[in-house]
Amino acid sequence: MEYTTGTVGKCICLRLHENDPVYQSIENVAVKEDIEAGVVFVIGGVKNGAVVVGPKDQDERPLRPTVERFDNAREIAGIGTLFKNEEGALKLHMHASIGHGKEPVVGCPRMGLDCWLINEIIILELKGLSAVRAKEASGLELLKLLPISN
Repeated sequence: MEYTTGTVGKCICLRLHENDPVYQSIENVAVKEDIEAGVVFVIGGVKNGAVVVGPKDQDERPLRPTVERFDNAREIAGIGTLFKNEEGALKLHMHASIGHGKEPVVGCPRMGLDCWLINEIIILELKGLSAVRAKEASGLELLKLLPISN
């Protein structure tokens, strides 16, 4: 286990409208607001999703994702983190519960997701953390905590 500490900075409240791309919208606002790290909360409706629901083989490297796709309107409750990758690009990593009636999907909707009707999103800026998303043998950019320089 590793950990680091920081503080909470500004809070951003974001409303997405019908057809806004969820990931791109969150990342664009965070870049515009000069967020280097943050936590993201998402509730509302989504459509046109492609959700990674696990690996095809948990022991294979790099991992090949199992993807569930849907076009219809569904409800979402999700939480994610924002950190820069090794190239300096801010990246959202979110997991969500997405459902319509008896059709739940839980996973990482990084392969595509559009707003249906409305998304209410809160971004909390995290300050003082020293971390980056680094490419690993899994093929994913995973969180790497860096030493804090004094």
